[in-house]
Amino acid sequence: MCGIIGYIGGRNAVSVILEGLRKLEYRGYDSAGIAFHAGAGIDVVRCKGKIKELAALVEEKHLSGASGIGHTRWATHGKPSEENAHPHRSGGIVIVHNGIIENYLSLKKGLIAKGYAFTSDTDTEVLCHLIRDHADDRPLEDAVRAALKEVKGSYAIAVISEKDPNKIVGVRKDSPLVVGLGEGEFFVASDVPAFLNYSRDVLFLNDEEMAVITPEGVLVTTLDGSMVAKEVTSVTWSPAMAEKGGYRHFMLKEIFEQPRAVSDTMRGRFSLETGEVNAEEFGLSLEVFQKITKVYIVACGTSWHAGMIGKYLFEEIARVPVEIDIASEFRYRRPLIGPDNLMIVITQSGETADTLAAQREAKKLGARTLTICNVVGSTSAREADAVFYTHSGPEIGVASTKAFLTQVMSVYLLAIALGRARGALAVAASRELLQELVMLPGKIEKTLTADEHIQGIARRYFQARGFIYLGRGINFPIALEGALKLKEISYIHAEGYPAGEMKHGPIALIDEELPVVVLAPRDNLYEKIISNIQEVNSRGGKVIAVTNESNGEVCEISCNCIMVPDVHAYLAPVLLVVPLQLLAYHIGILRGCDVDQPRNLAKSVTVE
Repeated sequence: MCGIIGYIGGRNAVSVILEGLRKLEYRGYDSAGIAFHAGAGIDVVRCKGKIKELAALVEEKHLSGASGIGHTRWATHGKPSEENAHPHRSGGIVIVHNGIIENYLSLKKGLIAKGYAFTSDTDTEVLCHLIRDHADDRPLEDAVRAALKEVKGSYAIAVISEKDPNKIVGVRKDSPLVVGLGEGEFFVASDVPAFLNYSRDVLFLNDEEMAVITPEGVLVTTLDGSMVAKEVTSVTWSPAMAEKGGYRHFMLKEIFEQPRAVSDTMRGRFSLETGEVNAEEFGLSLEVFQKITKVYIVACGTSWHAGMIGKYLFEEIARVPVEIDIASEFRYRRPLIGPDNLMIVITQSGETADTLAAQREAKKLGARTLTICNVVGSTSAREADAVFYTHSGPEIGVASTKAFLTQVMSVYLLAIALGRARGALAVAASRELLQELVMLPGKIEKTLTADEHIQGIARRYFQARGFIYLGRGINFPIALEGALKLKEISYIHAEGYPAGEMKHGPIALIDEELPVVVLAPRDNLYEKIISNIQEVNSRGGKVIAVTNESNGEVCEISCNCIMVPDVHAYLAPVLLVVPLQLLAYHIGILRGCDVDQPRNLAKSVTVE
């Protein structure tokens, strides 16, 4: 959700924090603010809107300071406004906060009774007043500890005080917070990109850990004051990987990075010669693989669509039963999961609140947990029994593209490894599937050459009021993903359906104005999907077909046709989704939407 950045060191903290906020804007962008030590006090500058509005205010005044904190907000409590923007102040205490204070109403009543006045609708202001109430003459970190003992909920906070200008206190619980270690300077942030231009050495805080940051260094303790020895992690990707690189938008850049991302995810993880996937890459032994009787998959949003594809692959290739849940549903039911089961958690950020809760519930019930994740050192990765990193590189665009493809690659590799371990997949068949994988990056590159053609289709339909996406079998999740991308990027209502369900309701929507995107690869359901196209045609719908190069007959019966290279049926989702990403992108642009930062969305949803 929101983005936090704090800095202490020899540079102008205002400039460093503004730069960090720009790197974190994908986490929230409805309001922003900055607080910094200036002379004897703390100055706070806030505004509604994006970072550029805040930067204009700050740069107009030529502000500077040696330390400070900043925040870019995705609204939870209170509408986007200057009053609700962070940082919040109470006397000499200033705070930025991600998360939700669940008992803020009862705390607020108590603080009002003590005479505290509130100027915002946020739960964060409650926490700020509460810290001030505990401050007295004690050190800032002790006041924060005392306040947090009264708090229920999730938080990542950075706190500064007028009384101690050489200190930033950061604490996390169920919301990410990392510390950057530089030469004579230190950072605290929601995510690594905020300070990557200055440091690649990172401390990942665990829940209920506190970092006290001063010009002399960083001290990490638990909330009860016990010392914690933290391992320094060096980030391998460069700041340049998070820049646009000449593309108009991050989303377009990340779509075109997908051949590289897929190559990086599979590199070194299997052998064509032996036909084996290296099971150790998944952090689980052969013995564990052989004992698995059932797989559970949990995820949210786009990651859930990758999990749905995983269900098809695990059952087809490894012949193991699979249950897939949206994480927010799994966490509130009583799942029949136990020691012989494997819980696969799919999460791009590794910090999604609902997914983490589901993962913890599975561990509590005795299941092994494996996370498929893109962020090294994330909470999900640290808490799981095993982790498989996708290596897609930083994804800044809020609507996921390359992270999704690498998640699909990951479940494909895991399905092969599980199939071999369980004896359900012969070596020759495994080698064939891996050979298909080797050729995939080139086929994605070829698919991307259809960009100009897809842009033309977008011009024809960008004013449509709604879309339907149809797919069958393993490609049904791609219909869902295509519809989700269009909703996220263009704000057009779109729905994905299993094509066989069209006659059970959605067919009532079809008329001469409705575009219907049909995924029609040549597979065992090809004739069925042709029938679905004819059903749409007979009712005047406008079919946009996505099919293989060898399927010319599909184009003959469709209003518009997008062709992708021929590919094994198990990998068809990877190629079919790329044109849908481009279609959503171009329609969003034509409608004047901010495709990198869609309204109401944020990259990492760390609250329920």
